[in-house]
Amino acid sequence: MTISLPLNILTFIFGTCIGSFLNVCIYRIPASLSIVHPGSSCPRCKTMIPFYDNIPILSYLLLMGKCRNCRAPIAIRYPFVELLGGLFALACTMSFGPTLHGIVVFAFIATLIAVAFIDLDHRIIPDTISLPGIPLFFLAALAVPTVTWQASAIGILAGGGSLFTVAWVYQLMTGREGMGGGDIKLLAMIGAMIGWKGILFTLFAASAIGTIVGMLAMIQSGKGMKLAIPFGPFLAMGAIIYLFFGDTLISWYLNMLV
Repeated sequence: MTISLPLNILTFIFGTCIGSFLNVCIYRIPASLSIVHPGSSCPRCKTMIPFYDNIPILSYLLLMGKCRNCRAPIAIRYPFVELLGGLFALACTMSFGPTLHGIVVFAFIATLIAVAFIDLDHRIIPDTISLPGIPLFFLAALAVPTVTWQASAIGILAGGGSLFTVAWVYQLMTGREGMGGGDIKLLAMIGAMIGWKGILFTLFAASAIGTIVGMLAMIQSGKGMKLAIPFGPFLAMGAIIYLFFGDTLISWYLNMLV
């Protein structure tokens, strides 16, 4: 879909601002802190960050990745998440147009970004995100023309039920917990948004990507099967891939079987 250049620029800027807010969520939600108050401050010297040092991406570049007050380094992940927000906002606008559909998809992707980075940092997927996300994205999915409410409802059951079954069987066979309840609730939330067909694709894509990345990580770390790798980021990746390329990839795969 062709979108004017000014709208693309505004969309990207808006997305980076959302990315900046996601950084707040990623840092504060696991610590049970308010995401609204107080304003952002340096984690090291606790100095409040003025608005002109809080401009997404640009402030990081101007400050050369350091706090203005104490010169402590600022993690590269902050501008990276802001960049992700901008790029995905742009991708949603170009793929779905400046429509309610595009806004809903971007809100879903923004939620997945926050979940993925929290899981990477803390090995948890907060219930404060996934549980409200299930009914919210079930209702939001009504604005998505490719998903019916029936498909969304089945997606919730299939998403939560499939991982619950896998986790139960694994624990029964090994006596160890191999998958946390957070992953189960996350996949139920994903199912609410993309339906049961999307769940099948997400599980396949997440397992494939997770296997490759997991093997490389285990080899590099030298810990072998003892290395714990969060599954949430791979579920998020699988769902995002489905949103943009799912139908194309499924058609390609089915044609390969004929």
